Amino acid sequence: MAEQLSQATRRLPRAERREQIITAATRAFAAAGFAATNLDDIATEAGISRAILYRHFDSKTDLYQAVLDSACGRLIAAVGADEFTEASIPGLLRAGADDPAGFRLLFHHAVREPEFRHAMDQFQMNMTTVAHKHLASSIPDPQWAAWAAQLVPTVAIAAVTAWLDAGQPDPDGAADRIMEAVNGVIAAAQRA
Repeated sequence: MAEQLSQATRRLPRAERREQIITAATRAFAAAGFAATNLDDIATEAGISRAILYRHFDSKTDLYQAVLDSACGRLIAAVGADEFTEASIPGLLRAGADDPAGFRLLFHHAVREPEFRHAMDQFQMNMTTVAHKHLASSIPDPQWAAWAAQLVPTVAIAAVTAWLDAGQPDPDGAADRIMEAVNGVIAAAQRA
C-alpha cells in the first residue's frame, strides 16, 4: 500500500518536500499572480495539506520569496552571474525552456508586485551592470553604452518570452536568432 502513495503524499526528506512545494508554488503564482494565489491553491498544486506547507514556510510572502530566490538561482546558474559571454543567451534560453513558469514569474509577474518590486529592480540593475561591463569596451560613446546595457537584457528576455509563447520553435537555432536581435542593439549603439 505504501508503494502506491504518490510522491506528493508520502513522507519525503525535508529538502525534497521544500523543493516540491517551491515547484508547485512557482506554477501557481505564475498562473494567477501573488495576490490571487492563496496557500490552499499551492497546497492543492503540490498535493499536500496546508499544514505540511506551513511546516516549510511561515507565510505566502515567505514562500513567494523562496520561489523568486529559486528562480533567480537557476537563472544565474544557467546564464552566469558576472559576465556576459557567448554562453549567456543559450543559457537564458535553456533557463526559460527548463522552467517557463519561473521565467515568466521573474520577468512578468514579480516586477508588478509592490512587495517584491525593489528586489526585482535590483535584479534588473544587476543584469544591466553585467551587460555594461561587457559592452563598455566595444561601444565608444558612454551614453550609448549605457543605453545598450539597459536594452540588451530587455531584448533578450522579451525574445525568450516570445519564443516560449510561440511554442519554442527551432530550439537549436533560437539562441542564434536571439543573439542576432541583441547584436542589432549593440550595432546601433556602436554606430552612434
